[in-house]
Amino acid sequence: MLVFNHATGQVTEQVARVPGDNENVWLHMTAPEAKQVEHVLKHQFHCHPLVVEDCIKLNQRPKMDRYKDHVFITFFAVVDKQLTTAEIAIVVGKNFVITICREPLPFFDELQKHFLQVEGSMEHCGRILYLLLDRCVDDYTDIINQIEDRVDRLEQMIYRNPYVHVSREIFKSKRKMHHLRRIIAEEKTMLGTITHQSFPYIRQEADVYFIDIYDHISRVVDSLDVFRESLTGLLELQMSIKSDRMNEIMKTLTIISSIFLPLTFIVGLYGMNFKNIPELNWNFEYAYVWIVMIVVTISLWAIFKWKKWI
Repeated sequence: MLVFNHATGQVTEQVARVPGDNENVWLHMTAPEAKQVEHVLKHQFHCHPLVVEDCIKLNQRPKMDRYKDHVFITFFAVVDKQLTTAEIAIVVGKNFVITICREPLPFFDELQKHFLQVEGSMEHCGRILYLLLDRCVDDYTDIINQIEDRVDRLEQMIYRNPYVHVSREIFKSKRKMHHLRRIIAEEKTMLGTITHQSFPYIRQEADVYFIDIYDHISRVVDSLDVFRESLTGLLELQMSIKSDRMNEIMKTLTIISSIFLPLTFIVGLYGMNFKNIPELNWNFEYAYVWIVMIVVTISLWAIFKWKKWI
């Protein structure tokens, strides 16, 4: 637990306890046992039983619940490039912020170093909450850049080879983005509530910081919508390129068949077993047949060129 003392302006690391009147604290718990959560929230900070239950289960959607002496917030962080999300339970009171999550997240260690090194970063609870939410939204922005690179890579793969097997990857990406978009859209609504209504534990001058987070998360939601449409467009593009390629192949085969059709007729005609075929008595009948077939082939090729079929 980090404790900020208003009298000294210093941040120190101490064991979990109830803060004094001139202190602000940030208490973070990673994968705690149910008894630990109950002891800290219920017996030390006297949180509402529903808050204690939600912090133990950690199975909520993004939301914000207001109680008499504290506010409960559920927010999500993106863990990896596979768009895996981790739920963070946040309890904000007059002079304390408590965060609980199931797995260790690297940015909590970075936040701890920031609070210990930067003067005034824990001056009030609204500042602590802002830095926490801002870091989560910054990770969203990084993930958006990675998704953009992935979409560009898939587009190049389809252009190079329209028969490449990318449909499974596209469907998986769309499903994950749909899940992430649903979470972030609800968080956007929650941030809108914080910025447009009087939040009890932040200073008025801090509203501008939460508005900045709201703008960032709005761009993330818009980007996810664009990428989902782009992935759908990639599937349609692949089908279109495949169809065009198939049409080209069928056109080529049809032209070849059209050229060989009269040639087959000619050789079939003179391959019949009849005695009285006048051309069979010519001196150069074999050469004549070849000349006729070559002339027919060139004529058909010229006609196809003139029709712009090839």
